[in-house]
Formats: sequence, C-alpha cells, structure tokens
Amino acid sequence: MQESNKREIRKKADEFRARCVVGRYGILDLFKDCVRNEMKLVRYPLDESAGLGFSLKKKDDIIIFTNSSSRLSREIFTLAHEIGHALLHLDTDQRFLDNDSTVSENTTEQKEKEANYFAACLLMPDDDVRRFVDLELPEFEDKGLSSLDIARIMSEFGVSFEMALNRLNSLGIIDSSQKDRLDNERAQRRVGNLLKSVGENASLNISSGAMCIPHEFLDYVIYNYNHNAIPRERLEHALEYHHLQTEDIHDCLMESAEIPEDLDELIGELPF
Repeated sequence: MQESNKREIRKKADEFRARCVVGRYGILDLFKDCVRNEMKLVRYPLDESAGLGFSLKKKDDIIIFTNSSSRLSREIFTLAHEIGHALLHLDTDQRFLDNDSTVSENTTEQKEKEANYFAACLLMPDDDVRRFVDLELPEFEDKGLSSLDIARIMSEFGVSFEMALNRLNSLGIIDSSQKDRLDNERAQRRVGNLLKSVGENASLNISSGAMCIPHEFLDYVIYNYNHNAIPRERLEHALEYHHLQTEDIHDCLMESAEIPEDLDELIGELPF
C-alpha cells in the first residue's frame, strides 16, 4: 500500500475517531459510536462459519452486521473493518462480505488491506499507543513488554492479543523476535487469565452473544406482513430477535390486508 494511500486512510480514521467517545486512550464503545454516526448496526450470534460481518449500502443507508458469536475483541475489530469499508469503498461497491480470510493481516485483496489498516488506525492510533506505552508502562525501556503488558493494552484499546502484537510490531515498538516471544508467552498462559491477572474483565476474550437489531428493520417486517408479503411465521421469527410476541404489537397488525399488486417491489423494501 502506498504511503499516500495510507495517509488518506489515517485521515479518515482520525475523522471518525473524533466523532467517537474516547477514554484516556481507547474508544469506549465502538458499537454505540457506529449507531451514533447514523449507521444501521445489526449484531446477532450466528455460527462462526457464517462469517464475521458485512457492510452494504441500500439507498442512503449504510448497514453493518457483526457476528456476536465471535469473541468480543474480534467482533470489535470486525466492526472497525466494516466501518472502514463504509467510509472508503461503499461509494463504488455496494457490499462486502467478510470472514477470517478477509479480516486478516494475510489477505491479498487491496480493499481488505485498506479496511484492515483503517481498523488498526481507528482502534490503536500511533500517538495514543506510544503515549500509553510511555506513561502506563514505565519499565518498557529497560525490560521490554511482557504478556501482562499486552493484556493491559488489550483492555485499554479493546483489541485482541494478536491485534495488539501486530499493531505494536507495525509501529516499530516491538520487533519480530519480541513479537514471537510475546506470542509464545500468550500460548503458555490463557488470555482470559492474563486479563484477570492485571485486574481487567476477561469479556474481551469471549463472545458477547449480543442481539441488536435497529427498530427500522422490524418496521420493514411489519409493513410486509400487513401487505401479505411474508407469512406469520416470518413475522414471529423477526419478533423473537426483539424479544417480542405478536400480542405485544397487535395494534400495529392488519390481519385482513390485501395482497399488493407488485410483490417483488414490496419485498425489495427489506434491507437484505
């Protein structure tokens, strides 16, 4: 990737980060910031083989999905990756489907590399990472980094152990041999135990199983049901995502609606 391209990506990442709620160093809740920036976010626990996430543009809406069966740190990076696609690529491409091969430092696809770089710059900006190492890890210069130090970085920036190592290496804070040493330490100690050892919650290393579906999507489903475009079973299934039953929305339902003339056009109003 050319340096001029990297510069433009860093600029876009900085602009989006400026619209996020940031703690001392890291973004506090990227999921909330995604919604606050008028992107429609869907989180749902699918089997991990279903993929990590996707982003698409439908009319004027940017829709992002993340698989909350992934461990939380992985889901956060996927979200940052999809935001990167939304800001960098969705003007020319309508959708991106991502899995382990695309959301990876080893991907060979240019746009996936760009989205990964955006995610790294958004979650772990150069200046903030160096400031954290300088101020919060005072023994770094004399002793280098330990696996416990990486756990502290994980917790502060909301990233995985692997992501932290990759970013520190790319910024020149650690070299390849140090990265390998820390990775070996990680293999000997469970990441969840490392987080607990530094007094941090181990939730980053497990899946959240979160279910978050924008209310507009339920509106789409109710509209289609009222126009006989989908069966009652489909409506009930959609309501389950919102922990609702048909009795909870009975005043929104039209049981005797006529079938619309242009069924294809009506179904096309659905976001997927």
